[in-house]
Amino acid sequence: MGLLHKLMPMGIPAIDWEMTPEYTFGTFESWGGKERVRSKNERVYYFFIDAWDEEPKVCLMERGIKHARVIAEILAPAEMVRRCVREQGKVARFERTHPINEELKEWLLAHVVEGEDDSMVMPLVEPADAPPPASGLPGREAAPAVPNRIVLPHEPAEMGEEDVVTLVQRFNFADQERNPKGQFAKALVDNHDGLTVSDRVTGLMWQRGGIDIMSHRSMRRAIDRINATRFAGYADWRLPSLAEALSLLEPEKSAADQYLHGCFSGEQPFVFVDATRKPGGQWFVDFKQGRAFWSSGTIPGGFGRLCRREEE
Repeated sequence: MGLLHKLMPMGIPAIDWEMTPEYTFGTFESWGGKERVRSKNERVYYFFIDAWDEEPKVCLMERGIKHARVIAEILAPAEMVRRCVREQGKVARFERTHPINEELKEWLLAHVVEGEDDSMVMPLVEPADAPPPASGLPGREAAPAVPNRIVLPHEPAEMGEEDVVTLVQRFNFADQERNPKGQFAKALVDNHDGLTVSDRVTGLMWQRGGIDIMSHRSMRRAIDRINATRFAGYADWRLPSLAEALSLLEPEKSAADQYLHGCFSGEQPFVFVDATRKPGGQWFVDFKQGRAFWSSGTIPGGFGRLCRREEE
């Protein structure tokens, strides 16, 4: 079996053909809304279409309670995938993940799940024991002097779309939707602890990794635990403001397919920020698409990448 043979080291079980992107929030972010999901360690695997890029693609998702990971891209016939996307009709602006149709399901069963040829399966998951990515950054002692520190807005805020546009333009953030030619000048340095990097322009220290997907309320509890255990030696970690998270955006994608410097983990593709949307919703920064976006969910799920302000 092509797919299972190529991914068996990860322990892939049967595919859930009933699961779709629209069902995942209620199922996995509300602690198992689907009756058969009873354990936070249980994993469900399903196919979906990622249509955010110019050319849509079929992906295999690993999903669990507070857990989301795309583990493979499937090289399905391009026109078949495009037909499936066209069948979705008009969708909301920020809805670009789609369920597969019956035609794609039959093709996947015949050529991927039950087939012998694994050449159409492109695994995306690194081994669990892979070392953290090399930062490729100078250390503090080797970093050039920074003439002026920029203090970004850092308080919790309620913001409308016009406020976000103003913010992006004010600081020239590289938001691919609102200011695609933007380039906020950072000066990242390696703290040589394997855990953090700092931006000498903003005075912020950042987690190189982050926190797995969870609800906003659970994220707040996770931050409390991180501070109680003094991650990297500090107890003042917090969610970034929208401006602070936008400051991490790069104008071009990295090798990890994100608008984010390669020193950061790619396991947190979109992160919570400390900003709510006016008139309703929660703001996020999406490193995969390179933009700020909002979710209207009452308990939206997201990843975390925390920051703290360093003393001058």
